[in-house]
Amino acid sequence: MEDYVNRCTDLCRKIMRGIALALGAPMDVFEGDRAGDPFWVLRVIGYPVVCHANGEEMPKSENDVGCGAHTDYGLLTLVNQDDDITALQVRNSNGEWISAIPFPGTFVCNIGDMLKILTNGLYESTLHRVINSSPKYRVCVAYFYEPNFDAAIEPLDECVQKTGGTKKFQGAVYGKHLVSKVQTNFVM
Repeated sequence: MEDYVNRCTDLCRKIMRGIALALGAPMDVFEGDRAGDPFWVLRVIGYPVVCHANGEEMPKSENDVGCGAHTDYGLLTLVNQDDDITALQVRNSNGEWISAIPFPGTFVCNIGDMLKILTNGLYESTLHRVINSSPKYRVCVAYFYEPNFDAAIEPLDECVQKTGGTKKFQGAVYGKHLVSKVQTNFVM
């Protein structure tokens, strides 16, 4: 697990550096004070096949949701893929749900709310949900790359300039955003 987490952390740092360069910003703009000392969260989530009480498999429908529509809270999320199980769906700009068809040996990378704020909306949080439409049990290993809990997240100047000179988002303290999302997304 430590090796897996270290590899995911390294991959996310490289992706963040690539995003910084694509924005015309210094490669390390998301490091240091911007995100503080980032931390990670790893969740192993099981998505069973939907069944009747008597154990028979039910036909799949639009209402079979394993995880409802949401955006992730932090910077990036890496999600493993199974070669033969399609479960993740993303909503496109037309409001349609599109299945994220798995490609062997790859991850899905979701953009989170904090990266949306940092880029002033140039990178959009990925609205997604999970519907296990496979006859197989799906095990998801989601790696969440998060800013430091106390990091004050503000749109980058480079991104504000690229989007017309106006900040589209107020700043956020990551920990407060995280706690707010958890309190509203989960029944306690």
